[in-house]
Amino acid sequence: MSRLRVGVVGVGALGQHHARVYAGLPEAELVGVVDRNAERAAAAAEKHGARVFATVEALAAEVDAVSVAVPTIDHHRISRPLLAAGKGVLVEKPMTVTLDEADDLIAAASGSGAVLQVGHVERFNPAVDVVRSIAQKPRFIEVHRLGSFSPRSLDIDVVLDLMIHDLDIVLAMDGSPAVQVDAVGVPVLTGKVDIANARLRFASGLIANVTASRVSAEKVRKFRVFSERLYVSADFAARETQVYRLVPGAGGRPEISVDRTAAPDVEPLQRQLSAFVQAVRERSVPLVSGPDGRRALALAHEILARMSPA
Repeated sequence: MSRLRVGVVGVGALGQHHARVYAGLPEAELVGVVDRNAERAAAAAEKHGARVFATVEALAAEVDAVSVAVPTIDHHRISRPLLAAGKGVLVEKPMTVTLDEADDLIAAASGSGAVLQVGHVERFNPAVDVVRSIAQKPRFIEVHRLGSFSPRSLDIDVVLDLMIHDLDIVLAMDGSPAVQVDAVGVPVLTGKVDIANARLRFASGLIANVTASRVSAEKVRKFRVFSERLYVSADFAARETQVYRLVPGAGGRPEISVDRTAAPDVEPLQRQLSAFVQAVRERSVPLVSGPDGRRALALAHEILARMSPA
């Protein structure tokens, strides 16, 4: 089977890794890149044996699918004509700035039959697979995603930058809508919210307490799930999980069993792009579809709308 011809628009902090991974996928051929920074585009193309294209339109004429890793404000503008032309698109998260833009991308993909995948790469973390397979009926979820300050993604606040990863996972675990949202956020080093907390109540009864920061001294990516007779603690950075279960012990006394699992050492981005390539080949629904991305975006906007100053 011939390799899927792919390209990357935007080879900055995130896009350079898309180019790297595509160049190493046996099922894909990295044809070329586009970037408004000519030196950055040339460096990425030379490193991975690809070509530099002057425009997105020129790249689209040569490929079957594209990763869009430009600033969020440009996601819709770049992605829509690609989808309308029938090209598979993996657009980085958050998928768009507004919900109207998200709806337009979904409609464009539906109209042409193109695959639209949203880059919620954490969904491809092997530790997430463990959590979702074990914690079938979560009652309470506690999340901490803390990172040090970085000059990237300052066009959006921390809810859309970091928290949205965990919102996507929570929504994937619980199919019901959020019926109550309480949130607080603080701009610390930028003009946008840099640290935020949201307490979410879902129609199912699930409560999720989600914290995200991009001004912390340490990096933390912990996701804890509590359900009846079960507690799952996952470290997404280490890709490890600990599962605590209440089980019958000697003499009928309850005991706690502990299982520790180290997830396979597979780069989540590699899993994501490989799945995207497969979805484009098969014209199948991707793991993180346009509607999935829109749902996470809608909840993020609801959190921002409900946010009160700390």
